[in-house]
Amino acid sequence: MNIMDFNVKKLAADAGTFLSRAVQFTEEKLGQAEKTELDAHLENLLSKAECTKLWTEKIMKQTEVLLQPNPNARIEEFVYEKLDRKAPSRMNNPELLGQYMIDAGNEFGPGTAYGNALLKCGETQKRIGAADRELIQTSAINFLTPLRNFIEGDYKTITKERKLLQNKRLDLDAAKTRLKKAKVAEARAAQLNTSQPEENNIMVNVSYMLNLLHVKWLKIWAEEVTKSEQEVRITQSEFDRQAEITRLLLEGISSTHAHHLRCLNDFVEAQMTYYAQCYQYMLDLQKQLGSFPSTFLSNNNQSSTTPMQSVSSPSVLASASASLPSVSNSMVTSGLSELKSSSGSRKARVLYDYDAANSSELSLLADEVITVYSIPGMDSDWLMGERGNQKGKVPITYLELLN
Repeated sequence: MNIMDFNVKKLAADAGTFLSRAVQFTEEKLGQAEKTELDAHLENLLSKAECTKLWTEKIMKQTEVLLQPNPNARIEEFVYEKLDRKAPSRMNNPELLGQYMIDAGNEFGPGTAYGNALLKCGETQKRIGAADRELIQTSAINFLTPLRNFIEGDYKTITKERKLLQNKRLDLDAAKTRLKKAKVAEARAAQLNTSQPEENNIMVNVSYMLNLLHVKWLKIWAEEVTKSEQEVRITQSEFDRQAEITRLLLEGISSTHAHHLRCLNDFVEAQMTYYAQCYQYMLDLQKQLGSFPSTFLSNNNQSSTTPMQSVSSPSVLASASASLPSVSNSMVTSGLSELKSSSGSRKARVLYDYDAANSSELSLLADEVITVYSIPGMDSDWLMGERGNQKGKVPITYLELLN
């Protein structure tokens, strides 16, 4: 029973405090009550904290989008994180592309030029996928986690203390309002004439009794002055203490910025490592593909009715020749010079399968030996090839001239 009485009293006191704060807040909004303003330094700190929270949320969300563009995957990771369970491991986009390329390369045959190239590209894509996975993991630990800890930890504490400061301010202003009303009542009580009238008139006596009751009521307010002054001192002390706590927390925002700066450096380093790895992987792939003729790609992009000159454009062939090994370039150049100077023919071994783009070209099979010769005015990157009764233009990058 005593516990129930205590709870009821506490509940009534809390309800009274809440009502007092609500009245004070409403009167402030209506301009009917004075409001204690925070000092400029504290206001600046509050603004800085709010700005930090706003931009941290935006940067964090956009970083998550950058690292995981798939919104469904982000939702799945969020759900597993809230359930405190590890999300199932799945191949990312580069790894999936790499696997498709490897499967296609095996299907077309590793011995063919296209199949071999697909295998090499697939392996590189898988390496890029592994680097991408490492970037995501490193960025989550060194960058996203500290940002999330600030939003869900430090800033929540700041918000809680800030709300408590707001309540202490409302309590202080409500106490000041009550003190002001008590002093006004005390002044009015002092101005009333409480002397009894000399005339023995009923109306005068009634008026005197009403005035006497009014005076006693006003004196009750006057007695509240001392109590209100003490309440103001208490609420002022609590407000100042809470303001100091809030200020100390807000001044930690500068340390938060310094910490986030270190995390940002870690994120930049992780990105730099990732892009450097990708560049090196692609550079190695380009060197590996240097032995594969680039004209195959250009031929696939041309129509069968397109003239041969447009297929073998100087810029495309020059870039293809530049990507080939120097030994192969020198061999082809010297062999071509001999053919042009002698106007004779040579035997050549076919390095890769080649599908003719039109009727003026000759299709080739890897490892077969054909006869090649040069015709005056022919493009320097092409030769005439003969296989029995068949003949046509063939790209020199697919050939190995034999002695």
